[in-house]
Amino acid sequence: MSHGLNLAQLEAVNHLGGPCLVLAGAGSGKTRVITHKIGRLINAGLAADRIAAITFTNKAAAEMRERAKQLVGRDAKKVLICTFHALGVRLLREDGAALGLKKNFSILDTDDITSMLKDCGGTTDANTARGWQWAISALKSAGLNSGQALAQAKDENERVTATIMARYEERLTAYQSVDFDDLISLPLKLLTEHLNVRERWQKKMGHVLVDEYQDTNATQYELLKLLVGERARFTAVGDDDQSIYGWRGATLDNLKRLPQDFPELKVIKLEQNYRSTSAILRAANNVIGPNPKLFPKTLWSDLGEGEPVRVVDADNEEHEAERAVARIQSLRTVSPHKEFRDFAILYRANHMARSFEQSLRRAQIPYKVSGGQSFFDKAEIRDLCAWLRLLVNNDDDPAFLRSATTPKRGIGHTTLQGLGNFATQYKLSLFESLFSNSLGATLPARAVATLHEFGRAVNDLEYRARHTVGHEAARAFLTEWLKDIAYEKHLYDSEDNEKVAAARWTNVVEFCDWVAGRCGGQIEDEAGVQTETERKTLLEVVQTIALLSTLSEREKDQNVVTLSTLHASKGLEWPHVMLVGVNEGLLPFKMDEESNRDASAESLAQRLQEERRLMYVGITRAQRTLAVSWLKRRKKGRESVPGMASRFIKEMALDENTVKEDPREKLRALRAEFAQRATEQAAIKAAEAP
Repeated sequence: MSHGLNLAQLEAVNHLGGPCLVLAGAGSGKTRVITHKIGRLINAGLAADRIAAITFTNKAAAEMRERAKQLVGRDAKKVLICTFHALGVRLLREDGAALGLKKNFSILDTDDITSMLKDCGGTTDANTARGWQWAISALKSAGLNSGQALAQAKDENERVTATIMARYEERLTAYQSVDFDDLISLPLKLLTEHLNVRERWQKKMGHVLVDEYQDTNATQYELLKLLVGERARFTAVGDDDQSIYGWRGATLDNLKRLPQDFPELKVIKLEQNYRSTSAILRAANNVIGPNPKLFPKTLWSDLGEGEPVRVVDADNEEHEAERAVARIQSLRTVSPHKEFRDFAILYRANHMARSFEQSLRRAQIPYKVSGGQSFFDKAEIRDLCAWLRLLVNNDDDPAFLRSATTPKRGIGHTTLQGLGNFATQYKLSLFESLFSNSLGATLPARAVATLHEFGRAVNDLEYRARHTVGHEAARAFLTEWLKDIAYEKHLYDSEDNEKVAAARWTNVVEFCDWVAGRCGGQIEDEAGVQTETERKTLLEVVQTIALLSTLSEREKDQNVVTLSTLHASKGLEWPHVMLVGVNEGLLPFKMDEESNRDASAESLAQRLQEERRLMYVGITRAQRTLAVSWLKRRKKGRESVPGMASRFIKEMALDENTVKEDPREKLRALRAEFAQRATEQAAIKAAEAP
């Protein structure tokens, strides 16, 4: 079971008795440790269904699930492997009644929240509403409700935010809905205020493993403490050097608090890196060196010295993109077996991708931009998800409004406004108000009849979805439903461009196939092999859709160059990485005096430390080669301004002799060399000819 683990990994896997912190440096095999520890716990007699492994993304959870399955077999299915938010959903579905939540509560998406906050704040400006959304999210992540936020407000802006938050909380309660932050804060409230619920969940959680622990916020830490209780059977796996999400509430204070809150904490460092060469790791260790250390560690590797890290200066953005493309072509010329998927171009901000996209297209090199629009962000998918959410929770007013008007069915703004006023007056959801005997006194008979027709359609769909089991039945149900609401016609009617409408309809078909597939039953893979998976009702599957943000589990590994922000690259790796735009003002981002006039020295120091960790994350994505480029002149708004190499390049402490590489010259030399060889071979053949 523990074959192939090094001594530090073995120590982490075998420590079962109490709290354990595994400081897992980049590429040190943390997922391997977690999955082997799951196996070790099961072998030690702990029931698989009493083990929970919690991470931050659906993709990471899926990977962990697959690795656990390979290691421990059938028992892996019983282990709760999920994200923090999915765990929150489970807690609230099972015990949310104690907080007044129905089992079929809705999880609001970003559009719904923005729309609701516009209403709460009396504005039509989406940017203003999104600003409130960020502020409210930060308050919830810090464990504050609107009353506490108001009491702590320092200025008028904070008081306004707290007031809007109070109205927002009222709407969420009335609509039987939660947002993503509530999936952590409400379970915390549940376990804090209800002793019987807390004791039952602590008994369920025989051992909790937390991946990417450095990314937890204050609320998640408190939730973890309540789940593990005094027995403190948990393993936190993380790396303080890779904490790059301070802007969304993650705090290194959680690492500082662990030894204080759990004096018996066992700290184990994983310092052997299995990903990168020594040259790359030396640059990474040098960059992160100036940051203060909670738990000092130094990464090392036995993969050899490898290629030196290259630093490339570029005249401007276009020149930098050309040099990146030339480097890809050069490396592939030297080693033709290298594939496009072996290369990644990483940058600080999304807008920096444009010049690289243009240059790659000119060179006819296929690429993908990681972190682009999510499949679930497409309007047509949001439309269908609104319908499905309404089946699960009839009190979901945002879903009701979208479903009732998409496609159009004769329910206009005036009717909905009258229905909304009626619902507010009698403290009902919009759906509940449909069937009230008093509604006829507020709306014309024709409007009431149209609403009744819609309500009956939803009830009928809900009943059928509850009794639709398996992927074949689900596919038939979804196909018939789309015909009934004439959704394909709606798409073509609403688009001037037929190709765009066809592409949107393809997305709809793809979405329905994916939903049906999750209903289980006999599934056939690409090789034609039949596999029996757990059968679920369509309604059960629909309940989980709001938590999913991508179709990553069905995406195939495409042979393309990856363009990605540094934040989105975390957890990934490539043989060849180009870290671009490494300039002062970009990485680190806006650390100049003008941008930080009102910031405290402590705040500036913390920001610089996080930017340095971001550089460290970028460097440690590389397995075999790393090139770092900076701009002599860069765009700032509409102007071109002089650029300065980032301080982080100097901190890498590279050999000065390696920094003047020009991949275009190298590529020209290689082509000339190949041409010379071809000429020589042709001359030899000519001389040998009879």
